[in-house]
Amino acid sequence: MEGVLLINKPAGMTSHDCVAKMRRIARTKKVGHTGTLDPDVTGVLPVCLGRATKIVEYLTAASKTYEAEVTLGFSTTTEDSSGEVVEKKKVDTVITKEDVLEALKSLTGEIDQVPPMYSAVKIGGKKLYEYARAGQTIERPSRKIAIHEMTLLSDIEIKEDTVSFRFKVQCSKGTYVRTLAVMIGGKLGFPAHMSHLIRTASGPFLIDQCHTFEDIEEMAEEGRLQDILIPISTALNHLPKLSINDTLAKKVKNGAVLEVPSGFEQYAAEDSIAVYDEQGTCLAIYKQHPEKPHFLKPSKVLVI
Repeated sequence: MEGVLLINKPAGMTSHDCVAKMRRIARTKKVGHTGTLDPDVTGVLPVCLGRATKIVEYLTAASKTYEAEVTLGFSTTTEDSSGEVVEKKKVDTVITKEDVLEALKSLTGEIDQVPPMYSAVKIGGKKLYEYARAGQTIERPSRKIAIHEMTLLSDIEIKEDTVSFRFKVQCSKGTYVRTLAVMIGGKLGFPAHMSHLIRTASGPFLIDQCHTFEDIEEMAEEGRLQDILIPISTALNHLPKLSINDTLAKKVKNGAVLEVPSGFEQYAAEDSIAVYDEQGTCLAIYKQHPEKPHFLKPSKVLVI
């Protein structure tokens, strides 16, 4: 039993809960998820089973796409609708579509973002939410994230003292969309929070490809769970692909260093390259050699 299972995560479960449930369903301890989703958030959660747990980091690093709703008028401790109200300010001015589009545009590209207190980011050996639950607020260093694209999805809706609208965002790993919602509110001059969120894509995987736990349990009972698992070689299709002959494949399985082939000089030192044999099996993940720029060094061998 190995491969990547695409789960449509339901609300009310943490990513860890989903992993624990899959361990019971698949009857294996080797299960890992590829990117944390908060309990209230639904959508695409790729989960790796068996030998596929070796590729978790390469799926986690892929860009994500979300559809979110931001509500202007009050902020919360958790930056989403589950937290306590921190600041209120009646939206008593007209927020136009042009205002919102300008705010989204100003936050597109590489930006600095401070992770929220209610997050799993570790500082001083403790997760930030542990400090938050103890009533502490600590200094958090900002970090660079990339907002590749943001699109307004809805009309601007007025509800008593608040204003809401939905947007779509494609972003890099490590982006907190609830913090982004707060930042959008700041650009428009009002406290804000994220009032809804669904992840619609994780790297190449789309929500339409995902399975509910009801479907997964039914497939497992029928002994057909392997049928809906995405093979490791397919799951890594988003990485640059290097195909090699069987003679070289034997050396790759033993962790051999490879010369950078023609056409692969364009990739940066941090880029991962998936190496496949003639049968289409992904054997290993390579990166540029740290000391020999004209060579590739294995960062993970998948087949021995």
